[in-house]
Amino acid sequence: MASNGFSISFRFARVWLRNFAVYRKIWKISFLTPLLEPLFYLSAFGIGLSVMVGELSYRGTAMTYTAFLAPALIAMNVMNGAFFETTYASFVRMYYQKTFDAMMATPLSLEEIITGEIVWGATKSVMVAAVITGVVSFFGYISYPSAFFILPLAFLSGLAFGSLGMFFTSIVPSIEAFNLPVFLFITPMFLFSGTFFPLENLPLWAQRVAYALPLTHLVDATRAFSYGIPGLGILWNVLYLSAFVAVFYPIALVKMRKRLIK
Repeated sequence: MASNGFSISFRFARVWLRNFAVYRKIWKISFLTPLLEPLFYLSAFGIGLSVMVGELSYRGTAMTYTAFLAPALIAMNVMNGAFFETTYASFVRMYYQKTFDAMMATPLSLEEIITGEIVWGATKSVMVAAVITGVVSFFGYISYPSAFFILPLAFLSGLAFGSLGMFFTSIVPSIEAFNLPVFLFITPMFLFSGTFFPLENLPLWAQRVAYALPLTHLVDATRAFSYGIPGLGILWNVLYLSAFVAVFYPIALVKMRKRLIK
């Protein structure tokens, strides 16, 4: 049994490699969603809602509604890629497949196992971001070379949402209970983080609540990199996401230890 202190080394990469080996067998199916989803969204909103909305202004730049929406699609899928990997997928490996139990019988520490899971979730976010950015680029909504910074941003955000997801994995009693954090946290972020409309449309109190949500900062930074208009605001976005990781990553380790070590 590991000691009460954190025991982490680069051996967490073994967990990452294990998940990657499994993923290689199903990657063609897994890539269908990030490949087709932005096409559906952009087609639906571009043909329907964009005509009704017309042009809108973002940081003083006039653009179509689909141009405004496109970077948000990247951000939302970055969030989903890490969060659902470290909730549903990690719970299955922990509870049903007993993969965590098997790994804990090796020299790997519990912290290395959980870190490997979170880093794998962040990797999934990067892969999703790369695919969707490539798809959106064909519509002319991405500006290079600034858009290349979306990938390291996706990794940092993946660590944030992966740590949050692992925290929920440590406390839910059953896999069905994930419906609660999805309803209370993921859905509100999906709707009110500046994804579908500018935050300036919200009352001041709602804007302040929105800026307390990690997805808001991911959406802001993704838009800035996508449009080629980075500014000092990105530094604030990155600092917020880094602080989110610094808070929830150790909490996830502590809570998972309490759940798995009796």
